[in-house]
Formats: sequence, C-alpha cells, structure tokens
Amino acid sequence: MFPIIPANSVTAAASENDEGIFGFGWNQVTFATAITNLVSNAGVVATDTAAVGTAKEFVSACEYGGDKGIFGYASPWTTNLVSNTGVVATDTAGVGTARNATGACGYGGDKGIFGYGSGYVSMTNLVSNAGVVASDTAGVGTGRTQPMACEYGGDKGIFGYGYDGSVVSMSNLVSNAGVVATDTAGVGSARRAGAACGYGGDKGIFGFGYIAYYVGMTNLVSNAGVVATDTAAVGTIRMYIAATQYGGDKGIFGFGDGGATVSMTNLVSNAGVVATDTAGVGSARGYLGACSFN
Repeated sequence: MFPIIPANSVTAAASENDEGIFGFGWNQVTFATAITNLVSNAGVVATDTAAVGTAKEFVSACEYGGDKGIFGYASPWTTNLVSNTGVVATDTAGVGTARNATGACGYGGDKGIFGYGSGYVSMTNLVSNAGVVASDTAGVGTGRTQPMACEYGGDKGIFGYGYDGSVVSMSNLVSNAGVVATDTAGVGSARRAGAACGYGGDKGIFGFGYIAYYVGMTNLVSNAGVVATDTAAVGTIRMYIAATQYGGDKGIFGFGDGGATVSMTNLVSNAGVVATDTAGVGSARGYLGACSFN
C-alpha cells in the first residue's frame, strides 16, 4: 500500500516555494532601485526586470498565500505584492509603524510576518493569506534593526541576530499562529545585515552579515528551531544581502555589499551546504529583499 501523507505535512510544504525573486535595493550608480530578478526552480537568476512601484532600499520580503510574496517595510514606506507568476504589483500604502530594515518570513503555511526594524523597535505586522498587512502587534523580545528571518519546521518562523546599538545574536521563534516568543540566547557570531531562508523543506539557514567587518559564516536552523554554531564562510563575504528558497527544498543567497555592491549568488543545497560564488546576473546592489513564490 502507498503511505498516506497528510496535506499539511512537511512533504507537502516542500512542494511549494519553487521559484524566487530578488527585488529593489541600492547601488552606487543609480541609488535606490525597483528592479527585480527572478530565480528559476533550478536556481538560475534571470536578468533585470523593469521597475514596478517606487524605487526603495532597506526592504524585506516574505511569502504569503502558499504561492505568492510581498516586499515591504522599506524606505520609502510602501508594500508591493508578488503574484504566483512573479509579477510585482504597484505600491500599496504602508500599514502600522513606518520603519525599514525589518526581518520577514512566512508562518502557518500561507501567511507572513514583518518584524523589528529601524529605531530599534520590536513590533510585528502579520500578513494574511490574501496579502493584507495588519496593524502593529506589540513587540516581544529585544528591539533591533537589520535582523534576519526565515521559516522552519514547515509552518513556523524565526527572527535572529541584528543590531540594537551593538551587534546581537539572540533569536525569537514564531509559532504557526504568528505569535513571537521572547528572546532565546544567541548562538554563533553576533552580527547584523545578513539574510536567511529555508532549505530542506523544514529547516533554515542564517548567513553573511557584518560585525565590525564583513563576514560570510552561516548558522543552520533545525526543524525544531534550534540554531547551530557557526559554519565557516563560503564565497564572497558581504552584508546587506538577500536570500530565498527555490526548487522546493533549496536556497540561494544573492547580491549584497562587501565594500562595493555585487551581484553574485551562492546556492544552498537541500542539506544546507553553501556553494561557492556563481557569477552575478543583473544589476549589482545591496539593501534588497527576496522571497519565493509559485
């Protein structure tokens, strides 16, 4: 007999997040941008797609609805929905406290959450499975800017690291109902302005960032939300990077700033192994966001 696999199992969750998108950001030539770059289900990054919406920087992004995405909490303060074919919509007015440099991730299988941000704040804003952003939820944990965030466990999320006047390494788990937990003691090197994404269907990875210098170490997140110690850096060290899932169970880090903005990418296998640099495609930039869709 064939095994019966529940519809909400990790296997089902892994069938989502097949393609990804990098969007918006800043570079030394054009400053804030609104261009996007799609990521195929084989991890191939496409050339620039023409701008939609207001150019912005310090942006974050997450999935919602099981197959769509949203960019938001940026400078300027607007959001942009991403369809299940990777088409970015025009600006939607911001909701809640205006801020940038937040973290964002999915939770509950079909919803998202933006949290923390500039001004060293800790409030969060939930995103419904229709892409509607809710007003502020009171902050939990240490207020900070430039955290990283990703999914884990199939339907939960985690915020980690950041800057509250000093670089920090604590994390905050997000339940499958979008409830943020108090601080968990930090693991690995305290840093800010890295990125995170899911891999393996039910695990996550934090990577890259800045301490008092650019770094490239990574920290794996188990399917129970436990953060592992540092794994040695692979690829070009940089900060203001973005990351997303692709191919159902793999991830990709891309773009960033290592003294100058760059466009190379680093693939993450379904076992959480980060590959060396892949030559950049599209406009070099940092301060951008990324999420999966389809």
